[in-house]
Amino acid sequence: MTSRAEILDAVRRHLPQSSPLPDLTGPWITYPDPAAQFAAVLEMIGGRCVRVANEAELPAQLAQLPEFQSSQRTLSLVPGVASHVDLEAVADPHDLEDIDFAILRGEFAVAENAAVWVTDAGVRHRVVYFLCQHLALVVPADRIVNNLAEGYRRIGFGGPGFGAFIAGPSKTADIEQSLVIGAHGPKSLTVFLVEG
Repeated sequence: MTSRAEILDAVRRHLPQSSPLPDLTGPWITYPDPAAQFAAVLEMIGGRCVRVANEAELPAQLAQLPEFQSSQRTLSLVPGVASHVDLEAVADPHDLEDIDFAILRGEFAVAENAAVWVTDAGVRHRVVYFLCQHLALVVPADRIVNNLAEGYRRIGFGGPGFGAFIAGPSKTADIEQSLVIGAHGPKSLTVFLVEG
């Protein structure tokens, strides 16, 4: 027997016993008020939650945000909210690198970790979620699920080619505990929960 064969044989003899997969049927955490839980967790991770009665309130609420007030180039895919950029007319996604503020739709939100599920449905260049300096996501309040298990059940894997959970502004840190906000994505995240 060669050295290689001896080594592989020894590895095979010492493999750990396989374990059964865990039961994923629950019970999972639930909240008496998922919207309140979502808002609390989002604030804890550095985001902002604004509840509005309907989408007609969005322009007035956006106008109160310092990040929106100072933005020079805004992109909105939400009707009724002014946009400086027509995303459908942008051929090269690199042309989106100077978007100050983007207002986009989220499919649903998760109360457990304040994540919002986004897809490329209706978004020509998905990179806009990550290139903009500040991001606002608009989510119907009745589309908040309690936990990620419920969220994964809502995701249709046969649909759009891209989907991601976004939770809070972009954050990264090194071993010396230097936290950088916005290094790999938006510096701020505001989620508008629309009641009606």
